[in-house]
Amino acid sequence: MADVVRLSSLRFSSSSLTPSSPRQRALCPPPQKLHQRSDSSADCYFGGGVAGLGFGPRKRFASLKAHATVTETDQPKWWERNAGPNMVDIHSTQEFLSALSHAGERLVIVEFYGTWCASCKALFPKLCRTAKEHPEILFLKVNFDENKPMCKNLNVKVLPYFHFYRGANGQLESFSCSLAKFQKIRDAIQMHNTERCSIGPPIGVGDLTLEPASPGKDNLAGGSSV
Repeated sequence: MADVVRLSSLRFSSSSLTPSSPRQRALCPPPQKLHQRSDSSADCYFGGGVAGLGFGPRKRFASLKAHATVTETDQPKWWERNAGPNMVDIHSTQEFLSALSHAGERLVIVEFYGTWCASCKALFPKLCRTAKEHPEILFLKVNFDENKPMCKNLNVKVLPYFHFYRGANGQLESFSCSLAKFQKIRDAIQMHNTERCSIGPPIGVGDLTLEPASPGKDNLAGGSSV
């Protein structure tokens, strides 16, 4: 009963919390012994703050990592990005024919690319900037793997590869081009993007596929062979 009375009247001060009798020292081990333990349980159980440091950062790191993974997954692939309404993805021969027939007198630049092609990926940002600089030009993007029969009929043998079309003149020019030789595209735009009036209906893709490409037009410029 005496021990109970003393504990009930105990005040929480720095002096009263220190064990004074041998019996109290036996029941309450010195704090430094906890510091001497090297296992993780000592760090986790010695005070709430240390336990929080043991598990909190790992949980926060896992949460940040999961958030970064979701954000990266939500981002479009490089070939799925378009510069604007004048850059269109083509998924079939019919879409290709329709785009050319509705282009009228506009200059049409067709890029044949592969999602696995490093040269295509390196060149694409500059092509998007060019599309923004020339909203009057229609840019068509053709995925080689999704349109292999059409690409082979158009004699696309290296990537990235470009075709230039305009109205009744049909195909004006074709060549491969890498990022280092992007000036070829600028020069072709300057040559073909002039005001003109064509006489006669536009030439369709069907007519072009029947015509063998001349060796002079298929200039290879360090692209990826297909």
